[in-house]
Amino acid sequence: MTAQAIHDAQQEPKPPLTTSLLVREQTYGDAEGKLWTTSQKSGLSLEEHYAQGIYPILHNRSEKFPNGESVDDLGRRATQAINDLVMPHVWSAAREGMKGAHIAVVSHGLCISEMVPALLRKDHRQIPVGREYRGLRNTGWTRVTIDVENLDGSTPLDFSEDSPPPLAVRVTDFNRAEHLDAIKRQQGGIGSAAHDPKQQDIRAFFGGAQLKPTEEVLEGRSASNALDEAEVEIH
Repeated sequence: MTAQAIHDAQQEPKPPLTTSLLVREQTYGDAEGKLWTTSQKSGLSLEEHYAQGIYPILHNRSEKFPNGESVDDLGRRATQAINDLVMPHVWSAAREGMKGAHIAVVSHGLCISEMVPALLRKDHRQIPVGREYRGLRNTGWTRVTIDVENLDGSTPLDFSEDSPPPLAVRVTDFNRAEHLDAIKRQQGGIGSAAHDPKQQDIRAFFGGAQLKPTEEVLEGRSASNALDEAEVEIH
């Protein structure tokens, strides 16, 4: 897995590696691996689509496929991931007087798009998030800084769990993927598979290209991840 590869590349003594289901990608429940469409067919309800094994992309944060997660569900899980996996390291560093510590979180595009706002909401100034952090490229990375008030990098801070110091949170980099610039895509498909002309569209979707509405039925929700991370409008 990616987290393990990053951990293996670190110098000794290596930092701890924690795995958690809290940072898994949004789950689609019954729609996993099924046919999907970019819009509903006229005259068919969602339930009728599902009965035919077809799952239209959902555009409301509260909507979800049977036995799956909504974006709101994902947001709550992402917030828990920040609280349980990230913030303990922030407070530990503050109590040690340490400034400039790094925490690497490896997850997936949709989950990351909810974790970034969850971090920004920790800012004591209560600045509105103001944008969506969607459209991450495959292996694209994002950097968020967390400054603890009165932490000077040498003096430990003393505070209780109920009264932590104020934080200033800022996104300094988003969707950085320069490491992909020199990579050439294999021609003629993957391995022995025939070349699929739709791959060009999928690469564009991963890059955040505009999604054109269509009723075309496409295969597999694994392919839909490319669409879900691009310009699919979520309310």
